[in-house]
Formats: sequence, structure tokens, C-alpha cells
Amino acid sequence: MSPVPRRAVLGAAAAASALAALPATASAAPATPAAAKPLALPGGGDLGPNVIVFDPSTAGIQARLDQIFAQQETAQFGTGRYQLLFKPGTYSGLNAQLGFYTSISGLGLSPDDTTINGDITVDAGWFNGNATQNFWRSAENLALVPVSGTNRWAVAQAAPFRRMHVRGSLNLAPNGYGWASGGYIADSRIDGQVQPYSQQQWYTRDSVIGGWLNGVWNMVFSGVQGAPAQGFPNPVYTTLATTPVSREKPFLYLNGTEYRVFLPEKRTNASGVTWGNGTPRGTSLSLSQFYVAKPGVTAATLNQALTQGLHLLLTPGIYHLNQPIQVNRANTVVLGLGYATLVPDNGVTALKTADVDGVRLAGFLIDAGTVNSSTLLEVGPAGTTTDHSANPTTVQDVFVRIGGAGAGKATTSVVVNNRHTIIDHTWLWRADHGTGIGWDTNRADYGLVVNGADVLTTGLFVEHFNKYDVQWNGERGRTIFFQNEKAYDAPNQAAIQNGSIKGYAAYKVGANVTVHEGWGLGSYCYYNVDPTIVQHNGFSAPNRSGVKFHDLLVVSLGGQGQYEHVINETGAATSGTSTVPSTVVSYP
Repeated sequence: MSPVPRRAVLGAAAAASALAALPATASAAPATPAAAKPLALPGGGDLGPNVIVFDPSTAGIQARLDQIFAQQETAQFGTGRYQLLFKPGTYSGLNAQLGFYTSISGLGLSPDDTTINGDITVDAGWFNGNATQNFWRSAENLALVPVSGTNRWAVAQAAPFRRMHVRGSLNLAPNGYGWASGGYIADSRIDGQVQPYSQQQWYTRDSVIGGWLNGVWNMVFSGVQGAPAQGFPNPVYTTLATTPVSREKPFLYLNGTEYRVFLPEKRTNASGVTWGNGTPRGTSLSLSQFYVAKPGVTAATLNQALTQGLHLLLTPGIYHLNQPIQVNRANTVVLGLGYATLVPDNGVTALKTADVDGVRLAGFLIDAGTVNSSTLLEVGPAGTTTDHSANPTTVQDVFVRIGGAGAGKATTSVVVNNRHTIIDHTWLWRADHGTGIGWDTNRADYGLVVNGADVLTTGLFVEHFNKYDVQWNGERGRTIFFQNEKAYDAPNQAAIQNGSIKGYAAYKVGANVTVHEGWGLGSYCYYNVDPTIVQHNGFSAPNRSGVKFHDLLVVSLGGQGQYEHVINETGAATSGTSTVPSTVVSYP
């Protein structure tokens, strides 16, 4: 039997005192109807008007869900942010349609504590049946009994499906089977079949499924019981029996009437879900140990809370920062709800961590400001070599956007210096549509730069950067699943020329690296400004025995640009307008 969650050492009284010493914050969001009024919290404060808490006796749940969806369905670059929380119990006859920046979660310790006899639906009617822009929404910690037997979850990037139990099947394509380009499942049980249909790529980790229907380009599984057998490139399955290291995302739950945050423990060589056989393994913190932040709070106040020993809970909204949030204490949790969004206003880095154990960053979006930031997120200081293997930093569902909602610039999105860091699902995106876009308007040279050793990424989505999307300099790095599109908007061949090389690889392993490994990595080009552009390769790495890749592909989308090779000088060129991938099963 798993241990009962242990109480943390900081007392509620001390935390309440610390909270009282902090300035009050305010939110300009509209008031919530009385039927879903936010609950008061120990420690002072509440979860704010855009966290909507339901219980089975709440009146008008469907009407409230429909109201939020009507507001968020097409608001791709809007300012609305919502977290929908369902107390343990059973809910019947609901269809929670999720639009942009909307997260839905149960408040039990197990997904089965909160059951919806109904659906949580993501479809693409707003975009003429095309699901490739169904970003920024999530479902977590719920059990579903779909009305038709199959729940529709037609998403693209930054739309995690975590800790879910679907008592039926799961359809990942839009109604009519239009284009779809996602996605990510973790710590979930799908009793029936997962049906990707038109989904081009997908990563599933540490889950249990009743079956998997098909694949298009790149379907990757690690630690998934019931996954299809390894078959790449035909069928397009990359299957690892276990995930080397994983630690599930922190989540909010109710212990009686007390809000707490559960911190799942680290697993090695994991397979299957973390829940279902008694209390999940891990520890928990009372919400009285968090500073519950709301839009309008200053970075100085957030840092004061951290200095006083509190964790951060970022309630839904947009937070403007004139200095970095600085996480210096080991085991600090920074947890966002409803796609809480950090915006550095004056070229600062949005968040930095020290060289300490066990920091958990989860569930928020960083939106680049109009003044260029050299970096947006830094995990650890440069040059650190501390061993964090026993208690690594985890970065989960932390997303980055440069442009789209307005002109933004950042030389590098994310830099990882700390050893043993785990990045578990991210989408780093230099916008290719929206406002404030253009080759130099939303300039961003690098997506992810890894300098630390022993870093693991599981579910890495990085797109459209002006130079290398991923630059990996640290030793013994590993990536399980990578999805990339090169920058659409390169004006001509000269704009991407990399010395004597045509273009910058999507994933570049540094020349001095001796050990590195990747599984299930794909890069696509769509040079729609100048379709004659040629990209030399999707992947570049030292040609030595310790640097290994499995199941690589490159695709030219409709002939808008071409690749000469897959990795280094290996792999056939793409050609014509075919979207059939060029593949390499094993390298070297």
C-alpha cells in the first residue's frame, strides 16, 4: 500500500502570517455567478474570480460551461483565462467544451474520485474542421464516461491530457477527420481504443490503453501498457517499454474542505499510471503554504513571498513582470492554473531558478514582451555541475510564445543549466500567425538550449525559430519524442544560411558531446514565403558511437521547401509535393 501523503513542515499559522505581510492583489476579471463563487482559503485570500469551483449540487453547471466556451472558443490570442474545478462526486449529463486558455480538473486524489457521465470535448468547428490551431487547453484528474462511448479530444500543441480515466474510447481527430497536429497524454487510463485518425504526431507516456488505432507520421510511447509494438517506419510506432525517469505534475486537490497541492514522487523505469491502487505515492502541501497570486501583483511581491518560504500558485490571468521571478529555495513549487501567463515587460527573464534540488515549475505560459529578452526561462545558473539526480527540477506544461498576441522578441526561449532537469511536455513557439509576426518582427533565434548534463525531455515540441530550434550542449542528454516545424517565414535562402550549410538544423547536438540519445524525432518544413529554400538536414550531431538516434523523420509539407538529408549526410532527400516522410531508423 502506498504511504499516506505527509504534511509539510511549515505550519498554517506561520504561512498565514507570511501571507498577511504581503500586499494585497487585485483582479479586473468579471465577478463569478453566486452558484460558482470561489471558496475562501486558509492563509487568507481565495482562488480568484476565474477559478470556477463546482460540486454535484451546483446549479447551472452546463450553462456556465457553455458561457465560458462561447467566450473562449475563438479567442486564440485573447486575454481570458479560466480554471474549472470539480469537487469529488458524480456529475451527469454534462458536455464541457473547452476553448482557448481553459483548463478542467477534478479535485480528488484519484481521477476516479470525480466522475463526469458526459464528455469533455475539443473540436474544430470554429476553424472549419481544422484542429491544427487548437492550442492552450487541458484536462486533468477526472474520470469520464462518454455519452457515445467515445470522447473527442481534437487538439494541437500545448493541450495536455493528464491523469485522466476514460471509461470508453478517445478520438483525437476533429469531426469530419480534418487536419490535426498534437499532442500529449500522460498518467492516464483509456479503457477503450485511442483513435488518432488524422493526428500527425503524438506522444503518450506512463499510461494504460485498451488499444491504438493507427498512425500518420510519428506516434511515440514510453511506459504505456497496451501500446502497439515497435514498428517505425511502417507502422509509425516508436515504443519504449518504460520511461527512464518521470515525476508527475503537481495538482490541486481537496482533503475534506482543505485545499492541498499533491507532489507525486519520482519514478524510474516507470510503466502505467501512478494512481488506482490506494493513495498515490508522494507528499502534499497545504495551500496555506502558497502565496495565491492574482493578476496585478508585482514581481517584487512574488519574490518577497518566495523569500519568506512560500510557494506560488498563479491563478488565471496575465502577469506583467519588471524583474525576474527568482526561485532560490530547494523544493519550491510554482504552479499555474488556467494558463496563467507571465509577460516580461522590459527585456528581463521571466523566471530563473538557482542551483538547487527539486524545483517544480508547472502549468503556465510565458509570453515574450516587446523589448527583446535574452532568455525567457533559465533553469539554474551557467556553469553549474551539481548532481540533482535524487531530486531533479521538473518543468511540466510550461509553454513559451513569441509573437501572435502582439510583437514579442527573445533571443533564447529556455536555457537549462542544472543537471538532471526533466522537461516533461513543453511547446516553445515562435508564432507563425496572429499579430506581431515577421522574420525580424518576432525575432527568436533559439528555442531550447541545454547546457546541463543528464537532462531528459519527454514530449518536446519546438517550432519556427530563426536559427536552431534545439541546441544541446550538455552530456548524456536524452529526448523521447520531438516535434518541430522550421520557420515558415524565412524570406530567402540567404536568410537561413549557416556558414557553408543550408539552414539551421531543428535539433543540433554540440560538436563536443560524446553521449546523447533520442527516440521518435520529427522535423517538417513549410517555407511558404520562398518555396525554393533547401534545408540541408533536420538533425545534426557528432558522428560518434555514443551519440545515438532512433526513428527520425523529415517531411516537406506540400513541397514548400525541401530537406537534403534527415541527419548529417544520412537519409534520403524529400522531393516534389509529397508529404511522405524521409526516415532513418537508427543512427549511426
